[in-house]
Amino acid sequence: MRLPQKIFKIDTYIAPDEAYHFTRKEIPLDPPLIEHSHDFFELLMVEQGAVHHWINGLEERLEAGTLVFLRPSDRHALQSVPGATARILNVMFRADTAAHLVERYGRDLGGRFFWSERALPMTLHLEGPQRERAVNAMLTLDTAHRSLTRIEHFLLSVMTHVLDTGAIVEDRAPAWLIRACRAAREPRVFRQGAEGFLAVAGRSQEHVCRQTRRHLGLSPTQYVNRIRIQHAAMLLAGTDRDIAGVARDCGFENLSYFHRLFRHQYGSTPRGYRLRHVRRGRSEA
Repeated sequence: MRLPQKIFKIDTYIAPDEAYHFTRKEIPLDPPLIEHSHDFFELLMVEQGAVHHWINGLEERLEAGTLVFLRPSDRHALQSVPGATARILNVMFRADTAAHLVERYGRDLGGRFFWSERALPMTLHLEGPQRERAVNAMLTLDTAHRSLTRIEHFLLSVMTHVLDTGAIVEDRAPAWLIRACRAAREPRVFRQGAEGFLAVAGRSQEHVCRQTRRHLGLSPTQYVNRIRIQHAAMLLAGTDRDIAGVARDCGFENLSYFHRLFRHQYGSTPRGYRLRHVRRGRSEA
């Protein structure tokens, strides 16, 4: 479907002293009359129902829980799937905010999220607690002061914490990679490290490495280690198991390697992480 095009401007939605716009709205059942691009960045989430999404000349269906990282040049339009009106959450923010974030945190964000260089924007499907965290984080923007600090904090939180970036894979990734990523959450797989991931992927090592770097921005070893360390953090916070035992439970035989990875991921030693969460639990009791 080819539609007339229009460019939406951020200054239409926010005042000069505001840094972002948030909206929660229903999408019409009627076909769209135009498609639009922007002079801003946009985070879109389907909260309920499903929508037809015309994006850069293609059409796709987005189900509830789908999150889309839209860039200024992306041309798109939305229509509710017949049967029920869909509702979306939408966050718009200035291009200079995005430029600052990727300049400061390019090592973690470059080539992903809003800075993907692929033809279609990065799209994720969230389920369970991850989906709830994303919805709740977006809803807090509705009543918050629309400051630069608030939008930068929100975006960094979503991209580095809410989405659990070591364990997500784009919906457009190959089906075998999506299955392998889900399987890698299971202890029987991640305890084997990259070898376990390669086994469930069922493809050559070279092909798996190439595709994980393309879709995850990580090597198989880095991807599985993220999951192992996340599991270790859960055990440290929720059990009394000694640190060496936690490392073994996650498949680490080399304790110094485990400590190095844990500090890199959480900015703390395993012991410091445990003590911090024990104190937090006592203060909340």
